[in-house]
Amino acid sequence: MAVKLRLQRHGRGKRPFYHIVAADSRAPRDGNYIERLGDYNPLTKPASIHLDADKAVAWLMKGAEVTNTVKAIFKYKGVMFKKHLLRGVAKGSFSAEEAEKRYQAWLEDHKNKVLDHEKKHHKDKSEVKAKLLEQEQKKAADRDAKRAAALAAAEEAKKVAETPATEETAAPAAEATETPAE
Repeated sequence: MAVKLRLQRHGRGKRPFYHIVAADSRAPRDGNYIERLGDYNPLTKPASIHLDADKAVAWLMKGAEVTNTVKAIFKYKGVMFKKHLLRGVAKGSFSAEEAEKRYQAWLEDHKNKVLDHEKKHHKDKSEVKAKLLEQEQKKAADRDAKRAAALAAAEEAKKVAETPATEETAAPAAEATETPAE
């Protein structure tokens, strides 16, 4: 019986989350499995992965095959590196304590890289938001300036319309008073 480490889909339509399982390669994708190793939710930002690395390494050491997606997840979580180190221990290249120290150093380094990436992503996002906000404020200021100019022009036109009307009415009245005086 060939064992595969693969994803088992759960969740409703267009809202997937996955269980990482060890299953018989002949079993259907969402069918029976031998052991559940963790879960993977691609919808969260960043994607959330909960994994029992020791169980995964044990299955890899027994010769279980890995699908491409699960292999990528295992690389990200350090399972493949841990398997590599354990093979070195089995060959006698170094001790188990040395392998564990190397693995812990890798985990710490990886954690820092992930945090740096998240900070950079957050920084980039905030810069984009700031630029968009600045553009929106500029558009709003331009719109307000155009409105103010239009209102000022309308008021000027109103004053011009009112001023000649009062002069015209005053002028004929003055002429009317002058004419009878002659």
